[in-house]
Amino acid sequence: MALSMGDASRPEGSARISGHDGPTSKPRFAIIGAGSRGNAYAAAIVRSGLGVVAAIVEPIEFKRQQLGVKYIWHATGRTSSQEYSDYKAFVTSEHKRRKASNGSSPDRDDAIDGVFVCVPDSLHHAIVTALAPLGVHIMCEKPLATTLADCLSIQRTLSQHASRIFAIGHVLRYSPHNMLLRHLLLEEKAIGEVLSMEHTEPVGYWHFAHSYVRGQWRKESKSAPSLLTKSCHDVDFILWLLTSPPACDGDNQTPHLPSTVSSVGSLKQFRRSMKPKAAGNATNCLSCPIKPSCIYSAPRIYHDRHLAQSATNWPVDIVNPETASILQHAGPAKAKQALLASLAEDYDTATTPVPDIESRPWFGRCVWESDNDVCDDQVVTFAWNDVAETGRGAKTATFHMIAQTLAQCERRGRIYGTTGEICYDSKVIVVHDFVTGETREYNPEVPRNSHHGGGDDGLTECFVKAVAAVRDGEVAVSAAQEEFLGCTLDDMIRSHAAVFAAEDARTGKKVIEWASWWAQNIIKTP
Repeated sequence: MALSMGDASRPEGSARISGHDGPTSKPRFAIIGAGSRGNAYAAAIVRSGLGVVAAIVEPIEFKRQQLGVKYIWHATGRTSSQEYSDYKAFVTSEHKRRKASNGSSPDRDDAIDGVFVCVPDSLHHAIVTALAPLGVHIMCEKPLATTLADCLSIQRTLSQHASRIFAIGHVLRYSPHNMLLRHLLLEEKAIGEVLSMEHTEPVGYWHFAHSYVRGQWRKESKSAPSLLTKSCHDVDFILWLLTSPPACDGDNQTPHLPSTVSSVGSLKQFRRSMKPKAAGNATNCLSCPIKPSCIYSAPRIYHDRHLAQSATNWPVDIVNPETASILQHAGPAKAKQALLASLAEDYDTATTPVPDIESRPWFGRCVWESDNDVCDDQVVTFAWNDVAETGRGAKTATFHMIAQTLAQCERRGRIYGTTGEICYDSKVIVVHDFVTGETREYNPEVPRNSHHGGGDDGLTECFVKAVAAVRDGEVAVSAAQEEFLGCTLDDMIRSHAAVFAAEDARTGKKVIEWASWWAQNIIKTP
C-alpha cells in the first residue's frame, strides 16, 4: 500500500488544548476493557470535566461493575445500554442505534461519540476494525497492533472511514514536561541544531518481572517484542523530537527521516541458567526456600510492598482484581489469603498443556522458571543524514530499554546540540548554553493522579476536545486531528514501523537502510 514518507506531523497542536471551551452537552465515551489502562482513561475523562463515561465493555463481571460504580452508575443509575460483556455485542447495539436514528446519533442522549480501546494488544486489530464502520471516534491504547501487517490493515480500514478522530496511546507526547522539552528544543532552538540524543526507559526490576516475565507480555509469540509492547511510545517520542518538524518551520514541513536503524538486545537475566542454586527445584515463590531474601519473591512484591501498605491498585489488582473489595469488607487477613491463593497457582511443564500455560499470567511463578522470552535489555540506534533541500543536519539517537533498574519508567536522557546541551528526567529539564555559559532549570508542573507525567490526562483532554469540536461542527476532522492531537495516522504508522524495523535489525543482526526497508515493507504491502 502507498503511504507517503513525506507526510509531516504537527505535534505542537497538542499544546493547544485550551482552544475549545466544550460543547453545551458533553461528548459520551465507551471504555472497552476495564483493566488498569481503561480505568486510567476513565478517571482522566472524569477529571477533565469535558466528557462523560457512558458505557463499559468488559467480559469479567466484577471488573465491569467496579469501573461502572466508579465512573458511570453513580450519576445515572445502572441500565443495560451502559454495560456489555463483549465488544461484538456493543458494536451490534451501536449499529442498531444508528439504524434506528438513520445514522444521526450524535445528538441523542444515549449516543456514544467515542471509544477508548484498552484491551490486550492482540485484540486491538479486531476491535478497531469492527468499530471503524460505526463512525465513532477512537482512541486505541498503544501499541496499535502486535504485527506490522495488522497495523497496516488498521490504517487501510480507517482510511475508508476517514471522517472520525483517531488517537493512539502515545502519552509521552502529551505530558507538560515533554511538550516543554520539545518547545525548547525545536522552537526556541535552546541548544542550536540537534546532533545527538540519548534516551533511556528504566522499566524497573520488579515491574519488568510482573509484566514481562510473569505477565501477559512475557512471550513474543503470544504478545509481541518488549520493544513494541513497552517502548513503542519511547520510539515515537524520539521521532516526534527529531523527525517531524515544528510548525514554526512554516512551509518546510517535510519530515527528516532516519537513514539507518540498528538494534542489539536479548534476554539476559530472567532465564533458567541465572537461577540461584539455593532456590533448588522450586517453580513457585510460595514454596521457594529463598522466598524471604529473593528480590523477585512474589509475596514480597505483591503483599509486603503493596497490600500490606493498603495499596490495592496496580499491580495487586492485576493479580487478583477482587483484593480491594475483600480488604474493605473482610479485612487484611482475608485479603492476604485471597492474594496468596492467586500467587499459589502454578503449572507443571511435564503435564500442563502448553496452550494452558500460555493462555494466562502466572504471577507466583519463579522468574527463572517462566516461559518468557522477550528482551530485558535492548538498545536501538537511529541515524540521520544531511538533507540539503530542507537544511536538516546529520544526527544520531540511541534508545535504551533496560529492566534491571531502581527507577520505574522514570525516563531520562541527554540531547547534544551545536550550542548547548539538555539533560532531562521525568521531572526536571536542564539546559546548558555554551554561548552564554548559563544553566537554566525547568520544573514543569506534573498533574496529580495522572500517569506518565500527566500524559494520560493530556492525551485524554486532547482527544475529548477534538471529538467535541468535530461533533459540534466547529472544525473538520483533519483540522481537529492536527490542532488538538498533533499526530496523524501516518505518524502512528511511521513510529510503529520504526519499532518493527529495529526488531528486524536485532533479529537479523544487521543495519536497516530505512528508505529501502520502507519501500519493501510499507509501500509494497498490498
